[in-house]
Amino acid sequence: MPRITTPEWVKDAVFYQIFPDRFAKSNRALKPTNLEDWNSPPTPQGYKGGDLYGVIEHLDHIQSLGANATYFTPIFQSACNHRYHTHDYYQVDPLLGGNKAFYALRDEMRKRGMKLVLDGVFNHASRGNIFFNDILENGPHSAWLDWFIIHDWPLTPYSGERPANYESWVGNRALPKWNTDNPQVREYIMQIAEHWLREGIDGWRLDVPFCITSPGFWNEFRQRVKAVNPEAYIVGEVWWDSTNYLQGDQFDAVMNYLFTEPVIQFCGQNHLVRDLAVTGHSYDPYPAIDGEHFAVKFEKAIFRYDWEIAQVQLNLLDSHDTARFLSICGGDKASVRLASILLLTCPGAPSIYYGDEIGLPGGDDPDCRRTIQWDRRDQWDMDLFAHYQKLVALRHAHPALRRGRYQRLFANPTVYAFGRDLGDDRLLVAVNVGEKAAKIELPVKDLAADGQTLTALYGKGSFTVEGGVVKVTLPARDGLILG
Repeated sequence: MPRITTPEWVKDAVFYQIFPDRFAKSNRALKPTNLEDWNSPPTPQGYKGGDLYGVIEHLDHIQSLGANATYFTPIFQSACNHRYHTHDYYQVDPLLGGNKAFYALRDEMRKRGMKLVLDGVFNHASRGNIFFNDILENGPHSAWLDWFIIHDWPLTPYSGERPANYESWVGNRALPKWNTDNPQVREYIMQIAEHWLREGIDGWRLDVPFCITSPGFWNEFRQRVKAVNPEAYIVGEVWWDSTNYLQGDQFDAVMNYLFTEPVIQFCGQNHLVRDLAVTGHSYDPYPAIDGEHFAVKFEKAIFRYDWEIAQVQLNLLDSHDTARFLSICGGDKASVRLASILLLTCPGAPSIYYGDEIGLPGGDDPDCRRTIQWDRRDQWDMDLFAHYQKLVALRHAHPALRRGRYQRLFANPTVYAFGRDLGDDRLLVAVNVGEKAAKIELPVKDLAADGQTLTALYGKGSFTVEGGVVKVTLPARDGLILG
Protein backbone atom coordinates (compact mmCIF):
# COMPACT_ATOMS: atom_id res chain seq x y z
CA MET A 1 0.00 0.00 0.00
CA PRO A 2 1.40 3.45 -0.90
CA ARG A 3 2.04 5.98 1.80
CA ILE A 4 -1.08 8.11 1.98
CA THR A 5 -0.51 11.76 1.21
CA THR A 6 -3.09 14.47 0.64
CA PRO A 7 -2.83 18.13 -0.45
CA GLU A 8 -1.74 20.29 2.47
CA TRP A 9 -3.76 23.31 1.33
CA VAL A 10 -7.04 21.40 1.57
CA LYS A 11 -6.57 21.06 5.33
CA ASP A 12 -6.74 24.85 5.52
CA ALA A 13 -9.56 25.23 2.99
CA VAL A 14 -13.13 26.34 3.48
CA PHE A 15 -14.93 25.58 0.21
CA TYR A 16 -17.78 27.51 -1.35
CA GLN A 17 -19.78 25.48 -3.88
CA ILE A 18 -21.10 27.38 -6.88
CA PHE A 19 -23.78 26.36 -9.39
CA PRO A 20 -22.76 28.82 -12.12
CA ASP A 21 -26.09 29.36 -13.88
CA ARG A 22 -27.70 30.49 -10.61
CA PHE A 23 -24.99 32.30 -8.62
CA ALA A 24 -24.58 35.69 -10.32
CA LYS A 25 -25.16 37.25 -13.74
CA SER A 26 -22.94 39.90 -15.28
CA ASN A 27 -23.42 42.09 -18.34
CA ARG A 28 -20.30 40.73 -20.00
CA ALA A 29 -21.10 37.19 -21.16
CA LEU A 30 -23.39 36.12 -24.02
CA LYS A 31 -27.03 36.73 -23.09
CA PRO A 32 -29.63 35.24 -25.47
CA THR A 33 -33.14 36.67 -25.32
CA ASN A 34 -34.86 33.52 -24.04
CA LEU A 35 -33.40 33.46 -20.54
CA GLU A 36 -35.69 32.99 -17.56
CA ASP A 37 -36.22 35.93 -15.24
CA TRP A 38 -33.47 35.87 -12.60
CA ASN A 39 -35.96 36.24 -9.76
CA SER A 40 -38.36 33.51 -10.91
CA PRO A 41 -38.31 29.95 -9.49
CA PRO A 42 -35.80 27.62 -11.18
CA THR A 43 -37.00 25.07 -13.71
CA PRO A 44 -35.38 21.80 -14.84
CA GLN A 45 -34.44 23.03 -18.31
CA GLY A 46 -34.50 26.83 -18.28
CA TYR A 47 -31.41 29.02 -18.10
CA LYS A 48 -31.02 31.99 -15.76
CA GLY A 49 -27.85 33.27 -17.39
CA GLY A 50 -25.38 33.22 -14.51
CA ASP A 51 -21.77 33.40 -15.69
CA LEU A 52 -18.17 33.39 -14.52
CA TYR A 53 -17.82 37.15 -14.78
CA GLY A 54 -20.68 37.33 -12.28
CA VAL A 55 -18.63 35.16 -9.94
CA ILE A 56 -15.66 37.51 -10.30
CA GLU A 57 -17.90 40.47 -9.40
CA HIS A 58 -18.93 38.72 -6.17
CA LEU A 59 -15.65 37.22 -4.99
CA ASP A 60 -15.67 39.88 -2.27
CA HIS A 61 -18.81 38.26 -0.87
CA ILE A 62 -17.22 34.81 -0.86
CA GLN A 63 -14.08 36.12 0.81
CA SER A 64 -16.03 38.13 3.37
CA LEU A 65 -17.63 34.86 4.39
CA GLY A 66 -14.12 33.50 4.88
CA ALA A 67 -14.13 30.89 2.13
CA ASN A 68 -10.78 30.51 0.40
CA ALA A 69 -11.59 27.78 -2.13
CA THR A 70 -14.37 27.19 -4.64
CA TYR A 71 -15.89 24.08 -6.15
CA PHE A 72 -17.82 24.72 -9.37
CA THR A 73 -20.36 22.32 -10.78
CA PRO A 74 -19.57 21.80 -14.50
CA ILE A 75 -18.59 24.79 -16.62
CA PHE A 76 -17.88 23.17 -19.98
CA GLN A 77 -19.98 23.59 -23.12
CA SER A 78 -23.27 21.79 -22.70
CA ALA A 79 -26.96 21.88 -23.58
CA CYS A 80 -28.37 21.96 -20.06
CA ASN A 81 -28.32 24.47 -17.24
CA HIS A 82 -26.36 22.17 -14.91
CA ARG A 83 -23.89 21.20 -17.65
CA TYR A 84 -23.51 17.55 -16.74
CA HIS A 85 -24.21 16.85 -20.45
CA THR A 86 -20.77 17.76 -21.80
CA HIS A 87 -20.38 18.73 -25.48
CA ASP A 88 -16.76 19.89 -25.44
CA TYR A 89 -14.40 19.44 -22.50
CA TYR A 90 -11.97 22.03 -23.86
CA GLN A 91 -14.45 24.88 -24.15
CA VAL A 92 -16.09 26.74 -21.27
CA ASP A 93 -19.76 27.24 -22.08
CA PRO A 94 -20.38 30.50 -24.00
CA LEU A 95 -23.26 31.34 -21.65
CA LEU A 96 -20.67 31.37 -18.84
CA GLY A 97 -18.38 33.67 -20.80
CA GLY A 98 -16.28 31.05 -22.57
CA ASN A 99 -12.61 30.34 -21.98
CA LYS A 100 -11.85 34.07 -21.69
CA ALA A 101 -14.07 34.31 -18.62
CA PHE A 102 -12.43 31.24 -17.08
CA TYR A 103 -8.96 32.76 -17.42
CA ALA A 104 -10.17 36.04 -15.95
CA LEU A 105 -11.66 34.13 -13.00
CA ARG A 106 -8.52 32.04 -12.54
CA ASP A 107 -6.29 35.12 -12.54
CA GLU A 108 -8.46 37.03 -10.09
CA MET A 109 -8.66 34.06 -7.72
CA ARG A 110 -4.90 33.65 -7.85
CA LYS A 111 -4.46 37.30 -6.88
CA ARG A 112 -6.69 36.66 -3.87
CA GLY A 113 -4.94 33.43 -2.85
CA MET A 114 -8.05 31.35 -3.55
CA LYS A 115 -8.19 27.79 -4.89
CA LEU A 116 -10.33 26.60 -7.81
CA VAL A 117 -11.74 23.07 -8.21
CA LEU A 118 -13.75 22.02 -11.26
CA ASP A 119 -16.28 19.24 -11.80
CA GLY A 120 -15.05 16.42 -14.03
CA VAL A 121 -17.85 14.52 -15.75
CA PHE A 122 -15.86 11.67 -17.24
CA ASN A 123 -18.26 8.73 -17.06
CA HIS A 124 -20.56 10.03 -19.77
CA ALA A 125 -20.79 12.66 -22.48
CA SER A 126 -23.92 13.95 -24.23
CA ARG A 127 -25.79 13.48 -27.47
CA GLY A 128 -24.22 16.76 -28.60
CA ASN A 129 -20.66 15.58 -28.02
CA ILE A 130 -18.87 15.61 -31.37
CA PHE A 131 -17.85 11.96 -31.20
CA PHE A 132 -21.28 10.63 -30.24
CA ASN A 133 -22.97 13.00 -32.67
CA ASP A 134 -20.87 11.50 -35.45
CA ILE A 135 -22.38 8.11 -34.58
CA LEU A 136 -25.88 9.60 -34.72
CA GLU A 137 -25.11 11.04 -38.15
CA ASN A 138 -23.26 8.09 -39.69
CA GLY A 139 -24.57 5.08 -37.79
CA PRO A 140 -22.40 1.95 -38.14
CA HIS A 141 -20.09 3.84 -40.54
CA SER A 142 -18.89 6.25 -37.85
CA ALA A 143 -15.19 6.21 -36.99
CA TRP A 144 -16.02 6.55 -33.29
CA LEU A 145 -18.17 3.47 -32.70
CA ASP A 146 -15.89 1.91 -30.11
CA TRP A 147 -15.67 5.16 -28.09
CA PHE A 148 -19.13 4.34 -26.76
CA ILE A 149 -20.97 1.10 -26.09
CA ILE A 150 -23.41 0.44 -28.93
CA HIS A 151 -25.68 -2.59 -28.67
CA ASP A 152 -27.81 -2.56 -31.80
CA TRP A 153 -29.29 -0.42 -34.56
CA PRO A 154 -31.02 1.86 -35.11
CA LEU A 155 -30.14 4.16 -32.25
CA THR A 156 -33.06 6.07 -30.72
CA PRO A 157 -31.47 8.99 -28.88
CA TYR A 158 -34.68 10.98 -28.34
CA SER A 159 -37.75 8.77 -28.66
CA GLY A 160 -38.68 6.63 -25.70
CA GLU A 161 -40.79 4.30 -27.83
CA ARG A 162 -37.87 1.94 -28.50
CA PRO A 163 -34.70 1.01 -26.61
CA ALA A 164 -31.84 3.47 -26.92
CA ASN A 165 -29.53 0.62 -27.96
CA TYR A 166 -26.48 2.15 -26.28
CA GLU A 167 -25.13 2.35 -22.75
CA SER A 168 -25.98 5.53 -20.87
CA TRP A 169 -25.85 6.81 -17.33
CA VAL A 170 -28.69 5.17 -15.32
CA GLY A 171 -30.59 4.61 -18.57
CA ASN A 172 -30.73 8.32 -19.43
CA ARG A 173 -30.35 8.35 -23.21
CA ALA A 174 -29.19 11.99 -23.07
CA LEU A 175 -25.97 10.79 -21.39
CA PRO A 176 -24.16 8.16 -23.48
CA LYS A 177 -21.47 6.40 -21.47
CA TRP A 178 -17.86 6.54 -22.55
CA ASN A 179 -16.23 3.20 -23.29
CA THR A 180 -13.38 3.63 -20.82
CA ASP A 181 -12.10 0.14 -21.64
CA ASN A 182 -10.96 1.67 -24.92
CA PRO A 183 -7.35 2.92 -24.48
CA GLN A 184 -8.06 5.87 -26.81
CA VAL A 185 -10.99 7.04 -24.69
CA ARG A 186 -8.96 6.60 -21.56
CA GLU A 187 -6.14 8.71 -22.98
CA TYR A 188 -8.61 11.36 -24.15
CA ILE A 189 -9.99 11.75 -20.61
CA MET A 190 -6.54 11.76 -19.01
CA GLN A 191 -5.42 14.55 -21.34
CA ILE A 192 -8.48 16.64 -20.47
CA ALA A 193 -7.65 16.34 -16.77
CA GLU A 194 -4.02 17.27 -17.39
CA HIS A 195 -4.91 20.20 -19.65
CA TRP A 196 -7.02 22.10 -17.13
CA LEU A 197 -4.49 21.49 -14.37
CA ARG A 198 -1.86 23.08 -16.59
CA GLU A 199 -4.31 25.92 -17.17
CA GLY A 200 -4.31 26.58 -13.45
CA ILE A 201 -7.09 24.72 -11.69
CA ASP A 202 -6.31 23.20 -8.29
CA GLY A 203 -8.20 19.94 -8.50
CA TRP A 204 -11.06 17.84 -9.78
CA ARG A 205 -14.34 16.85 -8.22
CA LEU A 206 -15.30 13.64 -10.01
CA ASP A 207 -18.91 13.01 -10.95
CA VAL A 208 -20.23 9.45 -10.33
CA PRO A 209 -16.71 7.93 -10.45
CA PHE A 210 -18.04 4.58 -9.22
CA CYS A 211 -19.67 4.15 -12.64
CA ILE A 212 -16.22 3.85 -14.24
CA THR A 213 -15.12 0.30 -13.48
CA SER A 214 -12.35 -0.14 -16.05
CA PRO A 215 -9.41 -1.75 -14.17
CA GLY A 216 -6.78 0.75 -13.09
CA PHE A 217 -8.57 3.79 -14.53
CA TRP A 218 -8.61 5.89 -11.37
CA ASN A 219 -5.14 4.72 -10.38
CA GLU A 220 -3.79 6.06 -13.66
CA PHE A 221 -5.88 9.21 -13.28
CA ARG A 222 -4.21 9.94 -9.95
CA GLN A 223 -0.75 9.29 -11.35
CA ARG A 224 -1.34 11.60 -14.30
CA VAL A 225 -2.93 14.36 -12.22
CA LYS A 226 -0.29 14.30 -9.50
CA ALA A 227 2.49 14.33 -12.12
CA VAL A 228 1.18 17.71 -13.30
CA ASN A 229 0.48 19.06 -9.81
CA PRO A 230 1.32 16.96 -6.74
CA GLU A 231 -0.93 19.24 -4.65
CA ALA A 232 -3.97 18.84 -6.90
CA TYR A 233 -7.10 17.77 -4.99
CA ILE A 234 -8.99 14.71 -6.24
CA VAL A 235 -12.39 14.33 -4.59
CA GLY A 236 -14.95 11.79 -5.76
CA GLU A 237 -18.71 11.91 -5.57
CA VAL A 238 -19.28 8.71 -3.60
CA TRP A 239 -22.15 8.76 -1.12
CA TRP A 240 -21.31 5.60 0.81
CA ASP A 241 -18.29 3.80 2.26
CA SER A 242 -15.36 4.66 -0.01
CA THR A 243 -12.58 2.58 1.51
CA ASN A 244 -11.62 1.07 -1.86
CA TYR A 245 -11.04 4.55 -3.32
CA LEU A 246 -9.21 6.02 -0.32
CA GLN A 247 -6.08 3.92 0.02
CA GLY A 248 -3.70 6.56 -1.29
CA ASP A 249 -3.72 5.28 -4.87
CA GLN A 250 -6.92 6.84 -6.27
CA PHE A 251 -8.77 9.74 -4.60
CA ASP A 252 -7.69 12.14 -1.87
CA ALA A 253 -11.24 12.33 -0.50
CA VAL A 254 -14.92 11.98 -1.29
CA MET A 255 -17.95 14.17 -0.78
CA ASN A 256 -18.61 13.12 2.79
CA TYR A 257 -22.32 12.30 2.88
CA LEU A 258 -21.51 9.86 5.69
CA PHE A 259 -20.82 13.04 7.70
CA THR A 260 -23.94 14.79 6.35
CA GLU A 261 -26.40 12.07 7.31
CA PRO A 262 -25.90 11.94 11.10
CA VAL A 263 -25.48 15.74 11.35
CA ILE A 264 -28.90 16.27 9.76
CA GLN A 265 -30.47 13.58 11.93
CA PHE A 266 -29.04 14.96 15.17
CA CYS A 267 -29.33 18.69 14.61
CA GLY A 268 -32.70 18.60 12.87
CA GLN A 269 -34.54 16.56 15.51
CA ASN A 270 -38.34 16.98 15.30
CA HIS A 271 -37.95 19.74 12.70
CA LEU A 272 -36.99 17.28 9.95
CA VAL A 273 -39.27 17.27 6.92
CA ARG A 274 -39.34 13.63 5.91
CA ASP A 275 -40.20 14.15 2.24
CA LEU A 276 -37.17 16.42 1.79
CA ALA A 277 -34.77 14.40 3.94
CA VAL A 278 -35.48 11.16 2.09
CA THR A 279 -34.94 11.85 -1.60
CA GLY A 280 -33.93 8.46 -2.97
CA HIS A 281 -30.21 9.16 -2.69
CA SER A 282 -27.70 6.79 -1.15
CA TYR A 283 -27.88 8.51 2.21
CA ASP A 284 -30.79 8.57 4.61
CA PRO A 285 -30.86 11.53 7.03
CA TYR A 286 -34.15 10.47 8.61
CA PRO A 287 -35.45 9.85 11.26
CA ALA A 288 -33.87 11.96 14.01
CA ILE A 289 -31.31 10.32 16.32
CA ASP A 290 -30.18 11.12 19.86
CA GLY A 291 -26.69 12.19 20.93
CA GLU A 292 -25.49 8.71 21.85
CA HIS A 293 -26.52 7.27 18.48
CA PHE A 294 -25.05 10.33 16.79
CA ALA A 295 -21.72 9.81 18.55
CA VAL A 296 -21.40 6.33 17.05
CA LYS A 297 -22.40 7.28 13.50
CA PHE A 298 -20.47 10.54 13.47
CA GLU A 299 -17.24 9.10 14.80
CA LYS A 300 -17.44 6.22 12.36
CA ALA A 301 -17.54 8.82 9.60
CA ILE A 302 -14.51 10.64 11.02
CA PHE A 303 -12.35 7.63 11.78
CA ARG A 304 -13.40 5.36 8.90
CA TYR A 305 -10.31 6.24 6.87
CA ASP A 306 -6.65 7.12 7.42
CA TRP A 307 -6.16 10.38 9.36
CA GLU A 308 -4.58 12.02 6.30
CA ILE A 309 -7.80 11.30 4.40
CA ALA A 310 -10.05 12.42 7.27
CA GLN A 311 -8.46 15.87 7.29
CA VAL A 312 -9.39 16.55 3.64
CA GLN A 313 -12.78 14.88 3.35
CA LEU A 314 -15.24 17.29 1.71
CA ASN A 315 -17.77 17.79 4.52
CA LEU A 316 -21.11 19.29 3.57
CA LEU A 317 -24.64 19.89 4.83
CA ASP A 318 -26.25 19.97 1.39
CA SER A 319 -25.43 20.37 -2.30
CA HIS A 320 -26.93 20.79 -5.75
CA ASP A 321 -28.07 17.16 -5.48
CA THR A 322 -30.09 17.50 -2.24
CA ALA A 323 -32.71 19.74 -0.73
CA ARG A 324 -31.13 22.59 1.18
CA PHE A 325 -30.51 21.87 4.84
CA LEU A 326 -32.63 24.84 5.94
CA SER A 327 -35.62 23.39 4.11
CA ILE A 328 -34.93 19.83 5.26
CA CYS A 329 -35.23 21.23 8.79
CA GLY A 330 -38.50 23.00 8.08
CA GLY A 331 -36.91 26.46 8.12
CA ASP A 332 -35.58 26.04 11.67
CA LYS A 333 -32.56 28.34 11.92
CA ALA A 334 -31.35 26.75 15.15
CA SER A 335 -30.85 23.47 13.29
CA VAL A 336 -28.65 25.29 10.78
CA ARG A 337 -26.63 26.98 13.52
CA LEU A 338 -26.05 23.68 15.31
CA ALA A 339 -25.04 21.84 12.15
CA SER A 340 -22.73 24.63 11.00
CA ILE A 341 -20.91 24.50 14.35
CA LEU A 342 -20.11 20.86 13.65
CA LEU A 343 -19.27 21.56 10.00
CA LEU A 344 -16.68 24.22 10.86
CA THR A 345 -15.05 22.53 13.86
CA CYS A 346 -14.70 18.89 12.80
CA PRO A 347 -11.91 17.22 10.81
CA GLY A 348 -12.26 17.66 7.06
CA ALA A 349 -12.64 20.48 4.57
CA PRO A 350 -16.00 22.22 5.12
CA SER A 351 -18.04 23.05 2.03
CA ILE A 352 -20.77 25.71 2.08
CA TYR A 353 -23.33 25.52 -0.73
CA TYR A 354 -23.86 28.96 -2.27
CA GLY A 355 -26.69 30.84 -0.57
CA ASP A 356 -26.75 28.71 2.58
CA GLU A 357 -24.87 31.50 4.35
CA ILE A 358 -27.75 33.95 3.78
CA GLY A 359 -30.61 31.54 4.50
CA LEU A 360 -31.52 30.60 0.92
CA PRO A 361 -34.16 27.82 1.11
CA GLY A 362 -34.82 25.12 -1.47
CA GLY A 363 -36.52 21.77 -1.82
CA ASP A 364 -35.50 18.96 -4.13
CA ASP A 365 -33.94 19.63 -7.54
CA PRO A 366 -34.52 22.05 -9.24
CA ASP A 367 -35.67 24.08 -6.23
CA CYS A 368 -32.31 23.61 -4.46
CA ARG A 369 -30.73 25.52 -7.37
CA ARG A 370 -32.36 28.90 -6.83
CA THR A 371 -30.64 32.15 -7.73
CA ILE A 372 -29.08 34.52 -5.22
CA GLN A 373 -31.04 37.76 -5.19
CA TRP A 374 -28.21 40.27 -5.18
CA ASP A 375 -30.58 43.20 -5.54
CA ARG A 376 -32.71 42.11 -2.58
CA ARG A 377 -30.15 41.97 0.19
CA ASP A 378 -32.74 43.25 2.62
CA GLN A 379 -34.23 39.75 2.40
CA TRP A 380 -30.97 38.02 3.32
CA ASP A 381 -30.54 36.53 6.78
CA MET A 382 -27.58 38.62 7.87
CA ASP A 383 -27.62 37.12 11.39
CA LEU A 384 -26.98 33.74 9.80
CA PHE A 385 -24.27 35.25 7.60
CA ALA A 386 -22.55 36.71 10.69
CA HIS A 387 -22.85 33.30 12.39
CA TYR A 388 -21.08 31.60 9.47
CA GLN A 389 -18.45 34.35 9.36
CA LYS A 390 -17.66 33.87 13.05
CA LEU A 391 -17.29 30.11 12.74
CA VAL A 392 -15.16 30.30 9.58
CA ALA A 393 -12.91 32.89 11.24
CA LEU A 394 -12.50 30.61 14.26
CA ARG A 395 -11.48 27.75 12.00
CA HIS A 396 -8.88 29.91 10.25
CA ALA A 397 -7.58 31.23 13.59
CA HIS A 398 -7.11 27.83 15.27
CA PRO A 399 -4.85 25.17 13.76
CA ALA A 400 -6.43 22.64 16.14
CA LEU A 401 -9.71 22.91 14.22
CA ARG A 402 -7.93 22.09 10.96
CA ARG A 403 -5.28 19.55 11.94
CA GLY A 404 -5.74 18.84 15.62
CA ARG A 405 -6.51 15.58 17.39
CA TYR A 406 -10.20 14.78 17.83
CA GLN A 407 -11.64 13.15 20.93
CA ARG A 408 -15.14 12.74 22.25
CA LEU A 409 -15.71 14.28 25.69
CA PHE A 410 -19.40 13.70 26.32
CA ALA A 411 -22.59 12.32 24.80
CA ASN A 412 -26.10 11.98 26.15
CA PRO A 413 -29.51 12.05 24.42
CA THR A 414 -29.37 15.79 23.65
CA VAL A 415 -25.72 16.82 23.97
CA TYR A 416 -22.55 15.94 22.11
CA ALA A 417 -19.15 17.42 23.03
CA PHE A 418 -15.61 16.90 21.75
CA GLY A 419 -12.12 18.34 21.99
CA ARG A 420 -9.63 19.42 19.31
CA ASP A 421 -6.00 19.99 20.22
CA LEU A 422 -2.72 20.67 18.47
CA GLY A 423 0.17 21.68 20.70
CA ASP A 424 -0.94 24.57 22.87
CA ASP A 425 -4.03 25.23 20.75
CA ARG A 426 -6.88 23.44 22.54
CA LEU A 427 -10.62 23.84 22.10
CA LEU A 428 -13.79 22.28 23.45
CA VAL A 429 -16.93 22.14 21.32
CA ALA A 430 -20.39 21.21 22.63
CA VAL A 431 -23.83 21.31 21.01
CA ASN A 432 -27.21 20.91 22.67
CA VAL A 433 -30.06 19.86 20.37
CA GLY A 434 -32.58 19.76 23.19
CA GLU A 435 -35.39 22.22 23.75
CA LYS A 436 -34.10 23.00 27.27
CA ALA A 437 -30.77 24.28 28.59
CA ALA A 438 -28.40 21.49 29.62
CA LYS A 439 -25.97 21.49 32.54
CA ILE A 440 -23.09 19.10 31.89
CA GLU A 441 -19.65 18.25 33.20
CA LEU A 442 -16.95 17.80 30.59
CA PRO A 443 -13.84 15.72 31.41
CA VAL A 444 -10.98 17.88 30.18
CA LYS A 445 -7.89 16.64 32.00
CA ASP A 446 -6.19 15.90 28.65
CA LEU A 447 -6.92 19.41 27.42
CA ALA A 448 -6.74 21.80 30.38
CA ALA A 449 -5.16 21.94 33.84
CA ASP A 450 -7.00 22.48 37.11
CA GLY A 451 -7.47 26.14 37.82
CA GLN A 452 -7.29 27.08 34.16
CA THR A 453 -10.06 29.35 32.88
CA LEU A 454 -11.70 28.50 29.58
CA THR A 455 -13.30 31.38 27.70
CA ALA A 456 -16.17 31.15 25.24
CA LEU A 457 -15.07 31.76 21.66
CA TYR A 458 -18.62 31.00 20.56
CA GLY A 459 -21.36 31.56 23.11
CA LYS A 460 -20.91 33.35 26.43
CA GLY A 461 -19.07 32.87 29.70
CA SER A 462 -15.84 31.79 31.31
CA PHE A 463 -15.40 28.49 33.08
CA THR A 464 -12.77 27.18 35.48
CA VAL A 465 -11.41 23.65 35.42
CA GLU A 466 -11.70 21.83 38.75
CA GLY A 467 -10.74 18.20 39.33
CA GLY A 468 -10.20 17.64 35.63
CA VAL A 469 -13.77 18.73 34.89
CA VAL A 470 -15.36 21.90 33.57
CA LYS A 471 -19.03 22.52 34.36
CA VAL A 472 -20.97 24.37 31.67
CA THR A 473 -24.56 25.26 30.86
CA LEU A 474 -25.51 24.92 27.22
CA PRO A 475 -28.42 27.03 25.95
CA ALA A 476 -31.31 25.19 24.32
CA ARG A 477 -30.72 24.46 20.62
CA ASP A 478 -27.30 26.06 20.58
CA GLY A 479 -23.65 25.37 21.21
CA LEU A 480 -20.52 26.49 22.98
CA ILE A 481 -16.88 26.65 21.85
CA LEU A 482 -14.31 27.13 24.60
CA GLY A 483 -10.63 27.91 24.23
